[in-house]
Amino acid sequence: MSAALHLAKPADLDRLTALVAAFHAEVGIEQSDEARRAGLAPLLEGIPHGAAYLLGPARAPMGYIIVTFGWSVEFGGMDGFIDELYLRPAIRKRGIASEALISLPKALAQAGVKALHLEVNRTNGSAQKLYARAGFRAREDYMLMSRRL
Repeated sequence: MSAALHLAKPADLDRLTALVAAFHAEVGIEQSDEARRAGLAPLLEGIPHGAAYLLGPARAPMGYIIVTFGWSVEFGGMDGFIDELYLRPAIRKRGIASEALISLPKALAQAGVKALHLEVNRTNGSAQKLYARAGFRAREDYMLMSRRL
């Protein structure tokens, strides 16, 4: 199996929505399909704030990665944030996520992105190991804080 990344396009909305719904169900995110589609559609239509990538064959994706973009003075330019990463449960533990997490930063760096961030549940040791293998490091003195608006 290959973790080939394919930039999702508007024609992929149904496939991506189904994968996102599966991920949200798995982690307990409650959201209507209408709200989910409204959050995904602009990414597929090319807004500059983010991108969605399908993992594996474009017509039968095994998962997805969504990256959003921002600006960081500290990192010297555009940065990215992995908003969601999901692989179908049946194909996990085969190195696909690791492969994707190694190839994605290379592609983003070529596009001018200076840093890539993500958040991980403090109790999810297997995800922390996956991210560490892909070169992500915890920032000792920092903690992500959020405010819903």
